[in-house]
Amino acid sequence: MTRRLLIRATGQSHPGQLAGLGSALARAGARLLDINQSVTFDILSLEALVGLDHDSDLEAILAEAGDALGLDVQAVQVGAEDYQRWSAQESRPRLILTLLAPHLPAGILAEVGALTAEHGLTVELIHRLSGREPLDGSVAGEGDDRHPMGACVECWLRGDDIDLPALREKALALGAMHGVDIAIQEDSIWRRHRRLVCFDMDSTLIQTEVIDELARRHGVGDEVAAVTERAMRGELDFQQSFRERMSKLKGLDEAVLADIAENLPLMDGVERLMGHLKRLGYRTAILSGGFTYFADYLQQRLGFDEVHANELVIENGKVTGEVREPILDAERKAYLLREIAKREGLTLEQTIAVGDGANDLKMLATAGLGIAFRAKPLVREQASHSISTLGLDAVLYLIGYRQSDLEE
Repeated sequence: MTRRLLIRATGQSHPGQLAGLGSALARAGARLLDINQSVTFDILSLEALVGLDHDSDLEAILAEAGDALGLDVQAVQVGAEDYQRWSAQESRPRLILTLLAPHLPAGILAEVGALTAEHGLTVELIHRLSGREPLDGSVAGEGDDRHPMGACVECWLRGDDIDLPALREKALALGAMHGVDIAIQEDSIWRRHRRLVCFDMDSTLIQTEVIDELARRHGVGDEVAAVTERAMRGELDFQQSFRERMSKLKGLDEAVLADIAENLPLMDGVERLMGHLKRLGYRTAILSGGFTYFADYLQQRLGFDEVHANELVIENGKVTGEVREPILDAERKAYLLREIAKREGLTLEQTIAVGDGANDLKMLATAGLGIAFRAKPLVREQASHSISTLGLDAVLYLIGYRQSDLEE
């Protein structure tokens, strides 16, 4: 009858220890069923599940090997019921919970542990995706390359009958209390194989709403703001409010557009994000309810593969107050994401969408990974994932990249 044992080995890490333990297990005639090893501050922790099909003094062989290798080695018998339960876990759904913030308070671990336990989830693995914190203990600020992407920890969870919407709702509230973004996504083969990333532009790629800046420079800022307020109250739909706001810009000199384009304030982390996405082979697109005049500028500056936005009508160097059809609204953003994915031979699970406004919600819901970035509360609540505490390059964490891997 097969015996199954869990081998635990801990101690100061040295080269050759894995070879020594492997040789001991081979002498005992053990079969390797599973293994995990980690080294933190030169302290080794190894766990191996092994099977024995015949009598063997495995414990004595391992104790002798442990003495020779400077390791504390223990063997724990695993019963058939425990083994069956462990094997069954492989078929249970896995969730990926990601914690993101400029720095992570230790108390968040207790809160997350309580939340996952409440939902019957087992924490299988916790590991850090962010880089090392500086030795002086400081937290890097904007433009500081010592710890540029903030702090991020990823947790792998498993459970049955998961109420994912309820779990996300509680995680959002918990994160707001601690100033931490908590993202929860279902694990799948596609999570590390996303290939298309679509971005909103205003207040996502850039730190401004261009139409508001155009209105301010044309002296009609208050009038445009009043139209926006009516739209927010539900008195106008997007296309109605967009056309009315555009009409206020009639007569604006094209030179003003050029000046604004040359001085667009980029969102934190966007250059780092785009550099990595291009290097890693992602296709990138701007899907904006703003204007091609400015999206084209960003395309040239940051290297987007394609741009879809509203085209201003300019005649004799002046804005006419009209745009060419079709107007790029929420429905068209979602449509374009689907069409680009289809054209590129991708599934929707391989797509990512990032935006900040209600006009982005349909696009975020269509994408395999939809991320509300520094969005208003209503948008954060309706989107499946959100980032509010870090720059745009934190999107890389939600895809699953380690900062150390990106910097190699």
